[in-house]
Amino acid sequence: MKDHYRGDFKALPNIDHLHGVALSGLNGKALEVTSNDLPGQAEIKDALAKTGLSCNTLKSLGYLCQSIAIQTIVICLGMAIPLTTGMLPIWIVYALLSGTTAMGLWVIAHECGHGAFSKNRRLETAIGYILHSLLLVPYFSWQRSHAIHHRFTNHISNGETHVPLVINGDRANEQPGGERDLETARKLGRAPYGVFQLFMHLLIGWPAYLLAGKTGGPKYGTSNHFWPITPFSKKLWPKAWAKKVWLSDCGICLTLIALVILAINYGLAMVAAFYIGPLLVVNAWLVIYTWLHHTDTDVPHFSDSEFTHTRGAFLSIDRPYGKLINFLHHSIGSTHVAHHLAPLIPHYHAGKATISIKKSFPKVYLYNPTPIHKALWHIATNCIAVRKEEGSGRYLWKQPWST
Repeated sequence: MKDHYRGDFKALPNIDHLHGVALSGLNGKALEVTSNDLPGQAEIKDALAKTGLSCNTLKSLGYLCQSIAIQTIVICLGMAIPLTTGMLPIWIVYALLSGTTAMGLWVIAHECGHGAFSKNRRLETAIGYILHSLLLVPYFSWQRSHAIHHRFTNHISNGETHVPLVINGDRANEQPGGERDLETARKLGRAPYGVFQLFMHLLIGWPAYLLAGKTGGPKYGTSNHFWPITPFSKKLWPKAWAKKVWLSDCGICLTLIALVILAINYGLAMVAAFYIGPLLVVNAWLVIYTWLHHTDTDVPHFSDSEFTHTRGAFLSIDRPYGKLINFLHHSIGSTHVAHHLAPLIPHYHAGKATISIKKSFPKVYLYNPTPIHKALWHIATNCIAVRKEEGSGRYLWKQPWST
C-alpha cells in the first residue's frame, strides 16, 4: 500500500543558498528530496523481495556463537593482564577492545527485539532478554521505545532518539531551548563545545536516555525505562507494556546481584576492569550508531504536517565503518537504511538489501562517505539546534558559527 503524504517537500535546487545550513558529506541530498521522490510500500517491498528477508534460526545462532567466541577470547586475553595500577593504560586498551567486541552481542539482542533472529519467538525472546540484561539494558522497555523510534524517525515531536532542541520551541510539540544552547556554544567556542558534546553523548547519553528520556521528543515527557509510573511519565508505557518494564527490571537486578557477588569475592577492581570499563565502551558505540544514523547538518526533521514513516526511514544514513567493525558489529552501521525500511530483515541479508535499495531508489538513499571520526566531530560541533522553516513543517539545523 502506498504511503500517503500530508504535505509536500519543496525541492531546493540551489541548496548552497539555504541560509544557515552547513553541508555534510551528503552535500545537501536529503534537502532536495520531494514527496514525489519517495517510493510507495509496494515499490519498497518489490525491491527487497529479491534479496531474501527471512531469518534462519541456525544461521542466527551461528552468528551468536561467533560473537560469544570472540568475546571469550578477549576475556581470556584480559586474564593475562596484571590487575595493578601500573597497568592502567593497558586496561584502558582492554576496555576499548572488549567493549568493541561486546557490541556484537548488543546487536544480536537488538535483532531479537525486532523479531529478526528466529521464528521461534520463545527462543528469540530468551536470547535477547539474557544478552541485553547482561549489558544492563532493560530488554522489553527498550523494545517498546525502540519501536517508537522506528515508527517516528526524525519526527520533531514523537521521535525517541536524538530529537533536537528547537530555537524558540513551543514545548508542547517542540523541545525548547535551542537558542540557549546556541548561545552556550558560541561562548565556549567550537572546540570546547565539541568536546563537551562528545563527553555528554558518548559517556552520559545512554544512561540519561534510559533514566530520564533525554534526547527523546516532547510527546512522551520525562520517561524512565525502569519505572513506568509516577513520578515519571506513563505515556511511553501502555498498561501491557508497564508489566514488561517490571520484567525487564528483573533481568537488570539479577545482573547487578551477580556483579555485587563478583566484587565481594574478587574485588571491585576486577569488576571495573572486566565489566564496567568495557560496558562504557559498549554504551559509547551504541550512541555513535544512533547519533550518526539519524543526524547530520543537512538532514532535516519533520512535524506531523509533512512526516510519514517512509520519509523518516529514508532519512537514515549509512556510513563507512570498515570491514573489521562491520564484521564485529554485524554491519549495523552500514546497512541501517535497509534496517529502517524493513526491520525484520536479519543482518546477514541486510547487505544485499542495501545494494538493492541503492540501485532502486538512488535519489533518496543516503550514504555519507565521511570517515566516522570526522563525522562525529562535524556533528558534535554543528548539530546543536534546529529552526522551523517558514511556511512548512520542516526543521533545519542552524549553523552555530555563522554571523
